[in-house]
Amino acid sequence: MNIQNKAIRAGGAKLTTESQLAYMTGFGNSFETEALPDALPVGRNSPQKCNYGLYAEQLSGSPFTAPRSTNERSWLYRILPGVKHQGRYRKADAGMIRTAPNREESSLPIGQMRWKPIPLPKGALNFRTGLHTITTAGDAEGQAGMAAHIALVTASMEDEYFFNADGELMIVAQEGALRFRTEFGVIEIEPGEICVIPRGVIFACDLVDGPARAYVCENYGGALTLPERGPIGANCLANARDFKTPVAAYEDREAKGQLYVKWCGEMFVTDLEASPLDVVAWHGNYYPYKYDLRHFSPVGAIQFDHPDPSIFTVLTSPSGEVGTANIDFVIFPERWMVAENTFRPPWYHRNIMSEFMGLIYGIYDAKPKGFLPGGMSLHNMMLPHGPDAPAFENASNEPMVPHKLTGTMAFMFETRLPQRLTAFASTLSLIDSEYLDCWGALKRRFDPARKKPNW
Repeated sequence: MNIQNKAIRAGGAKLTTESQLAYMTGFGNSFETEALPDALPVGRNSPQKCNYGLYAEQLSGSPFTAPRSTNERSWLYRILPGVKHQGRYRKADAGMIRTAPNREESSLPIGQMRWKPIPLPKGALNFRTGLHTITTAGDAEGQAGMAAHIALVTASMEDEYFFNADGELMIVAQEGALRFRTEFGVIEIEPGEICVIPRGVIFACDLVDGPARAYVCENYGGALTLPERGPIGANCLANARDFKTPVAAYEDREAKGQLYVKWCGEMFVTDLEASPLDVVAWHGNYYPYKYDLRHFSPVGAIQFDHPDPSIFTVLTSPSGEVGTANIDFVIFPERWMVAENTFRPPWYHRNIMSEFMGLIYGIYDAKPKGFLPGGMSLHNMMLPHGPDAPAFENASNEPMVPHKLTGTMAFMFETRLPQRLTAFASTLSLIDSEYLDCWGALKRRFDPARKKPNW
């Protein structure tokens, strides 16, 4: 898809108010947008002199020689080039952020895990300092795998900026709204929405209406993209038109600040003399974007049996093996349950994929008790899991009439690689030590003398 969009918006400093939130729609499009008229050069990317005294700079998200279908790059027209938004780097404390490979931190044996929600702290934590890694998988330097984090945010990033050289960040808002000021414009998300910030894009995060909590998936591998629909055809699931990309908005502000960089698992910092969010215009196909999960159009069984949960994939990060994702981002939204003579919740299964799961709001139908909004669970590769005992009883005996699951939104970060716990996650007092008990009441029902079930 190669649709050119042009959006004109007035520029200025500290573009963070409600009136300055504007978006262009479509997934994977090539956009063009300028905050001042004629800031974008016409017919060329790098003219001898740019209008307004701007500098031209390219940001590449893929190798130059990547195929056209996967080649990602954007041209930025900014007040100062990136080399002026840095001094000498020095090492900084990574805090609670961990990066794969991370194999020595947890002493817990393997097993199904669940955590109660982590409460928001009273102290000041911004988006960067509030990132707490729960699991890591793969190898960031090998550009394969992921990390799952919880972001506990109680303060805005005032004169601090951040970018991640190790992968793109997908932020899943769970409690409270977050506003991301990026080089490309401003994105705001609330619970039920996500945003994706590509590898290398500089941003700052502000609170909107109080402290916020979010799940964060750090993708070391191929960029997230829409999954193939196969026989479903052209429509449903996540539709391209519902993705939103910000129009250009810039900060023309000379003030001291700091830029933090996560690079190969280490944190570095450099001093700034001006805001690095100074892009007045840009064009290309490498940019941050947002999506409202409530726009996802589920497809499911309308007669009998239960389709694979992959039918709920919103975004996928491909690996080198066809059909085997580096990451799948899967949701379980509101939907009608209509299948006849069918056990309707997710079935019991073991899987080569490792599943990190969270609940944004509502009740998850396979775990109606104990799995709370803001909580999380981990079912690693080949470890069995499925509905708890009450969910099994209810689903085995419920009337086979249509009913709608409402007010619910759960999700999975699923990867082909094993997810290893961090020390933080494995020592939390919020580990649900009774999680395995949710299957304890499942009974032996086998009766070789009776063909039909008698329960």
